[in-house]
Amino acid sequence: MSISADTIFAHSSGRPPAAIAVIRITGPDAHRVAEGLCGSLPVPRQAGLRTLRSAGGEILDDALVLRFDGPASVTGEHLVELHCHGSRAVVAAILRELATSPGLREALPGEFTRRSFENGRIDLTQAEGLADLLEAETEGQRRAALQVTGGAIRRQVELWRDELLVLSAKAEAAIDYADEEDETQTQAADLAQAASQLRSDIASWLARPRAEPLRHGVRVVIAGPPNAGKSSLLNSLVGIDRAIVSQEPGTTRDVIEVPVSFAGIPFLLIDTAGLRTGGGAIESVGIQRAEQQIAAADVVLWMGRPEVAPDHPRIIRLHGQVDRLDRHDIPPGSLAVSSITGAGLESLVEQLTILGRTLLPEADVVALNDRQAKALREVADAVSSASPKELELTAEAFRQARSAIDRVTGSAGVEDLLDSLFRRFCLGK
Repeated sequence: MSISADTIFAHSSGRPPAAIAVIRITGPDAHRVAEGLCGSLPVPRQAGLRTLRSAGGEILDDALVLRFDGPASVTGEHLVELHCHGSRAVVAAILRELATSPGLREALPGEFTRRSFENGRIDLTQAEGLADLLEAETEGQRRAALQVTGGAIRRQVELWRDELLVLSAKAEAAIDYADEEDETQTQAADLAQAASQLRSDIASWLARPRAEPLRHGVRVVIAGPPNAGKSSLLNSLVGIDRAIVSQEPGTTRDVIEVPVSFAGIPFLLIDTAGLRTGGGAIESVGIQRAEQQIAAADVVLWMGRPEVAPDHPRIIRLHGQVDRLDRHDIPPGSLAVSSITGAGLESLVEQLTILGRTLLPEADVVALNDRQAKALREVADAVSSASPKELELTAEAFRQARSAIDRVTGSAGVEDLLDSLFRRFCLGK
């Protein structure tokens, strides 16, 4: 999907029935198409009440019509919004009429936002923030997404890019004056100091917690041997029966993921196959997946013997099934829990909440996602490779850094990412 001369339309509000429905039209023929429906359009950016009619003159609805002239619109093109009554019949009738208009087609998922990106109305970081905003389920996710959508990362990256341009210009100037040793040494020293400061600024952003745990939830893997109570614990924590519970060893053979929120912090609880030797071929695959999940976990809830717990930086050792008479001997350092009586669950949630906060960005602190951080790490590495004694190599290092920083905002080198990003959007966004 790329910039197109097509004019497109889509139902952009929630699924009918509703009080109001919004239908959007954008593209070079948006005004002509809208005039065919409602006659004259209101002046730009002022709502006007119009009667929508079919090509045959049938009244479809009375609607508020908003007109935006490109490039001063959200897509950078001519755009019209129809705010009509939100019944299924009204929406279907208008969409059906639009579908018969020559040169008009239904939008693809995310195509409105993609046109906004390709026409320079937003950059790639803002598009990513908007995708996160549409998927936000917690207050923290909403606040973080709004910051990125509002251009917080874009503004900072533009400052760094301006600094790189200045450094590049100074490096080229130093090359031109290479025969003047005193001048060259002074310029090289200034370059080294400025590059070091830029590298330090970027490093401080890279040291922040990433956006992924906030977006997808802190990954909490419940692990241990068979029949340790892992599935029962998951069911108790989420309040519903999501995992099958049985006395038969090896019941859980695949990974079960359940999103949940504690104290406003998003978590992804992951139940895994019991770790043991032996078992069938299918169970062996489940065990292998369990080991992979442990390696990728943000937090591990270990329900086996403490001495064989996996080596993980954030692990909570649990002594499960403490309601049983033979489970009253609690190992030191382990938290006793019972899915039957609820013992220890409140303390477990409290510990998870404390750990979760350390893995999430602080409130009102902008967080990078993994893609942005990877590109910025390349910028920092390139700047680090600059050598005041080798001005030609320094100039090339700054050029590489500029290329990497352009990938953060989508100015270059991100074509392979665009389709997957905009598929996250709904049809009319």
